[in-house]
Order: sequence, then structure tokens, then C-alpha cells
Amino acid sequence: MSSPDSITGHGDISTGVAGGDSNASATRITPGNALRPEDIALEVRTGLSKPTGDVAEYALRLGDDALILAQRLGHWISRAPELEEDVALGNIALDQLGHARSFLSYAGGAWGKSEDDLAYFRREHEFRSAHLFEQPNGDFAVTIARQFLVSYYQYELYRRLTESTDSTLAAIAAKAVKEVDYHRDHSAQWILRLAGGTDESRRRMIHGLRLMWPYVNEIFDDDELVIRLAQSGIAVAPSSVRDDFDQLTGQILAEAQLEVPNVPAAPGGGRRGRHSEHLGYILAEMQVLAREHPGASW
Repeated sequence: MSSPDSITGHGDISTGVAGGDSNASATRITPGNALRPEDIALEVRTGLSKPTGDVAEYALRLGDDALILAQRLGHWISRAPELEEDVALGNIALDQLGHARSFLSYAGGAWGKSEDDLAYFRREHEFRSAHLFEQPNGDFAVTIARQFLVSYYQYELYRRLTESTDSTLAAIAAKAVKEVDYHRDHSAQWILRLAGGTDESRRRMIHGLRLMWPYVNEIFDDDELVIRLAQSGIAVAPSSVRDDFDQLTGQILAEAQLEVPNVPAAPGGGRRGRHSEHLGYILAEMQVLAREHPGASW
């Protein structure tokens, strides 16, 4: 384990991320042109692209995951332990919001709804996000633990989704995976930094992982919808991602001399609209302006 004196900055920590850049920042902008949410919305409106009900439900799940996480991470702006992290977490939140906009714009095409309709005017039981994404921020180590699990899951999911037979899902994933690669690098660096820092930072990192690990199983659950879509080459069965997730997160934890928490799994149910008590509070804050002034423009 590295001593606190040997840790002088993020770029000094090896994360073990294959192909990653140890000096990369979570603020890096994805190079090149990519399919934007506005492009997807236009294709949907003009009839060039319209998802089936199953594809829309799948896109809704991915969009809701990203939307709720963006809302959680945005709370750290002006509250992070250092200015760099205000910027980093804010930019990760913006990346997630971009993913959410794309997935929700596409999903809405099946029901004649816009991304705003789906974000601001659904009720709690209509959201399909997994419980991990709605868990409270806690202290900085708890947020890093959640982000560590999310980013390694999303990276493996999006990497496979780039080969989807649905061209819109593949295009969204192709942009998102590049951004999530930096998210996982950022979280892995902080896992190592906190675990190898002071006794207090290590204690908090262990505590954060124990709080978040019960929600891991749910994100890898298969159901009839994803099995059906995966068999046709459209979706990625979450269970197919689990082995790589376990291997890669295990490498980082081993480097940090941390163990995978031995904690019971939480029941889950977010994909079926059954959420923890936390989601209602998130939606109350996120939706209040749109609901008070429906149809308003700036």
C-alpha cells in the first residue's frame, strides 16, 4: 500500500484501467462529432427513427439511471472537498445528463413524449432506475464508492452496446463509453488515494463501499425484457457484464488492499418501479420548477 507521502496528485496513482490515461481528467471533452440528443429528437419527430415498445423501455432504464445519478452528483457542486473536484464531479454529472437526454429522447419516440416529458412529468413508480443510482451522496468517500461501482458497470455495458443492432442505441453508447472511461479512471484514482491516505480516509472508504455494495446485484439482474432484446442483438444482458466487472473492480480493490465487502444484497426492484425512500425526494427537487411552470421557455 502506498504511504500518504507518496501520493502527491491524481496523476501519480496507477489505476490499472486498460488503455486508460493516468493523467486524464474527468473534465476531458469527447473528441469528434457524435449523435446529439437534439439529433435523436429530430429523427424521432421526422419518423427516421422510432423504437419499439421493448426498445423504448430498455432505453428508459438506461436513461433513468443516468438522470438520477446526474442529479445526485450535481449536488456536490460548491460542496466538494477541493475546487478540482467541484469541476470534476460537475462534469461527470453533465456527462451523465447528456447520456440521459439521449436515451430519454429515443425512448420518448415510442410514446410521443419528449425528454422533458419523461424527466419532469413522470411519477416515482414510473421511473426505472436501479437503486444504486438513487443512494444518498453521504460523505465524499461514499460518493466515490457509488461512482466506482457505477462507472465500471456502465463502461462494460456501453462497450458491448456499441455493437447493438439498433443503430441509435449503438451511437449513444459509442459516445457514452468514451466519457465513462474517464469516470472510472477518476473513481479508481480516488479509491486508491483514500485507501492509501490516512487511517480516517481509509476507514471512510471501507465504510462507503460497505454502504453501496448491497445494491450491486440488482444492476446485473436479467429479466424477460433484456433477455428478449439481447437474443435479437439489440440489448446487453446485464449478467453478461458481471465477470468483467468483478475482475476489473477486484484489481483496483486489491491494489488498494481492500476487500470486496461481505454484505447481504438489497432487494432491488427499481426496474419494476419499486424504489427506495430516496427517489421521491430527488424527484421533488428535480421536477418542481417544470411542474410549477409547465411549458415555460427561457
